[in-house]
Amino acid sequence: MLTRRSAVSWLAGCLTLAAFSLPAAAQTAEKLKVVATFSILGDMVRNVGGERIELVTLVGPNGDAHVYSPTPADGRRLTEAKVVFTNGLKFEGWIDRLVKSSGTKAARIEAAKGVKPLKSEDSGHGHGHDHGHGGSDPHAWQSIGNAKIYVANIRDALIAADAPGKDTYEANASAYLKQLDELEAEVKGLVASIPADRRRIITSHDAFRYFEDAYGIDFVSPQGVSTESEASAKDVARIIQQIKREKIAAVFVENVSDARLMERIAKETGAKVGSQVYSDALSEAGGPAGTYIDMMRHNIRAFSAALSS
Repeated sequence: MLTRRSAVSWLAGCLTLAAFSLPAAAQTAEKLKVVATFSILGDMVRNVGGERIELVTLVGPNGDAHVYSPTPADGRRLTEAKVVFTNGLKFEGWIDRLVKSSGTKAARIEAAKGVKPLKSEDSGHGHGHDHGHGGSDPHAWQSIGNAKIYVANIRDALIAADAPGKDTYEANASAYLKQLDELEAEVKGLVASIPADRRRIITSHDAFRYFEDAYGIDFVSPQGVSTESEASAKDVARIIQQIKREKIAAVFVENVSDARLMERIAKETGAKVGSQVYSDALSEAGGPAGTYIDMMRHNIRAFSAALSS
């Protein structure tokens, strides 16, 4: 006859055995496997997906998606994913090959779908290989208004792939959109504080045209929309003449670009070299641009500090 203590021990053992016999998905809710192509997009996906997703970002912090070469491991990641988020606008010239070679069945979502694209001004800058942008500037996230379109597309795609998470994805997206509203108000306020005749900047490559269109700072660059293009001697001479003629106050080096060209331009013109800015990739976590919001805030503060002084 079982004593009370032995009966309790026997029951506990049965429950433990039953728990181990359950499928893993029944013990712990399985997360939705998601891939994002580059760090800025990955941060947006993380904000909307939260704890319900398992996110892999292919091109990490300080990585240049223009010239990225996918690895076999990337192919495996796509194969395992349920959703693959890309920027679109032909930003990732390598993604079609990677999708095809991986054989992935994942839903492929272009986050920039619905954005009004700006025409690329890349005349004279050959991209080579398959990194061309087909006439459209792909850097649409540089407008916070466009980032909100990205967020809506991400939310809808996650809901389509994981309907039970609908309430979570909607709540996360709503909270993130509120943060973007606050960020945009801050950006507009700082731009307004810069004297109108000083709102001109030189950057490494032509990545800020959506920012220019949305907020009214003019950007000039020796390179086109792809970092793979190289500035010709004629382009550099033209930029130097323009800086001197228009008394442009500052040049900025991006984290995905070689600083030497911009340092040369600054030396020949006397323009101030501003702090590093972030265009196509975030910084490492904990750095000045570890998230999309931090990136945009860091950039506008750097622009404002250089142009207001």
